[in-house]
Amino acid sequence: MASILVVDDEMGIRELLNEILTDEGHTVYSAESAIQARTIREQMRPDLVLLDIWMPDTDGITLLKEWSKTGQLTMPVVMMSGHATIDTAVEATRIGALNFLEKPIALQKLLKTVNKALESSPKYIAPEEGKLVQAVPVVAANGNSSLELFAEELRLAQDNLGLITGKLLPDDLLGKIFSQFCIGK
Repeated sequence: MASILVVDDEMGIRELLNEILTDEGHTVYSAESAIQARTIREQMRPDLVLLDIWMPDTDGITLLKEWSKTGQLTMPVVMMSGHATIDTAVEATRIGALNFLEKPIALQKLLKTVNKALESSPKYIAPEEGKLVQAVPVVAANGNSSLELFAEELRLAQDNLGLITGKLLPDDLLGKIFSQFCIGK
C-alpha cells in the first residue's frame, strides 16, 4: 500500500495513527518534530503526510510553507489540529495542504481523508485486489510499439510538468526513467 508520514508532537496521536494506518496496510513513518519530518520526508519520500499544525519547534504551517517554497511539496499533505481556526485551515489549503482534520480525529473521517488524499498522490497507485500486472508488448494502429507510446507519454508528461512548475526534467533523467521502467536497465 502507501507510505505515510505522521508528524505530531503528541506521542499518543502518533501511536494511534500508526496503529490504524498500519492495520489498513500502509507503511507509517512517525516524526515528533519538524526536524525529524524534514529528514524522513527527504529519505523516505512518503506518498502522503499527515501534519500537525501546532508543534513546539517549528509549526506545521511553517514546514508546509518551507516545502512549498523549495519545491518539496511533491506529495499530498493533510493538516491536523485540535486548536486551529478556520483562518488557519484556509491558510494551510492556500499554501498547498489538500485537506484538514480536526482532532480528535474520527476513524471513518481519517480513513476517508487518507484514501482521498492518496488518490491525488502523483506517485501512489492503488493495487487492484487479486490482480497481477504484467507488461505485454502492444503495437498501436499507427505501428508504434508500447515502448514508443510510453516514451511519447513520458515526453508529454515532461511538457506538462514544465507548464505547471516552470521546470523541465533533464533529457538524461528522462532517458534513465525510460530505461529503468521499460527496458529494465
